[in-house]
Amino acid sequence: MHYLMQDIERYLMSCRELTAFCSQNGWIDTTSLYYEIIEQNDQYVIALVQFEEVLTQGAGSAAARVPCQGRLRLTLDRYGQVSHAELL
Repeated sequence: MHYLMQDIERYLMSCRELTAFCSQNGWIDTTSLYYEIIEQNDQYVIALVQFEEVLTQGAGSAAARVPCQGRLRLTLDRYGQVSHAELL
């Protein structure tokens, strides 16, 4: 189970699907990434994901942070590793 948690966290850190939860075309602050598994079986995991979206000013400096959240279904391969993510 601990290995699965590390795999999920590693996958979420680079998961492009999370950008769909951004509301203002900012970037995801991965240091603020938090997830909670709300359902799990041998084929998939459903996770509630929360993070802060960082908005930038014209000069590229951080202007604001917006809380974002959503649910993902993470499909597991036969080895228990995440193979696909789907927005819910």
